[in-house]
Amino acid sequence: MNPFDIINKYYPESTPLREILITHSEAVEEMAIAIAQKHPELKADLQFIKEASLIHDIGIFKTDAPGIHCHGTLPYICHGYLGFEITNNEGFPKHALVCERHTGTGLSKEEIIMQNLPLPHRDMMPISIEEKIICFADTFFSKSRELKTPKTVTEIQNSLTRFGEKHVDQFNEWCHLFL
Repeated sequence: MNPFDIINKYYPESTPLREILITHSEAVEEMAIAIAQKHPELKADLQFIKEASLIHDIGIFKTDAPGIHCHGTLPYICHGYLGFEITNNEGFPKHALVCERHTGTGLSKEEIIMQNLPLPHRDMMPISIEEKIICFADTFFSKSRELKTPKTVTEIQNSLTRFGEKHVDQFNEWCHLFL
């Protein structure tokens, strides 16, 4: 099985959710690849970025987000660790880390505990350069609005303020590094 087979396994053809997942993931992939190509000094693995970008949101079908055709039972914020479990169980542990670590600018164990988030108590912060690039690219694209139209830097900064200055600072650091 390759990472692309995972989409086929969990997302039936010709469904609105599959279309949303693929359109969103392709937009993230395109931006992530462009960033990696613009910065060869980062020595990012382009093939891995392509694969992991396409399956980073694989866990969304298990969440309750009817606005994007997700009719699972868990809160949407759980999609990262759910994607980790799915992808890891399918034999792609490195890809699984991207799934778990891509939410916002990442979530620390302390944040998860302090905010009483329904997530495992562990750090979910992007570590590798590929994880950081995908996480950054993902912040530009929503699944609940125009899928291929990126948000502006200002829109992202404003949306991240509700999660605390730490997230805005991390995003700004990535802007400096990647843009």
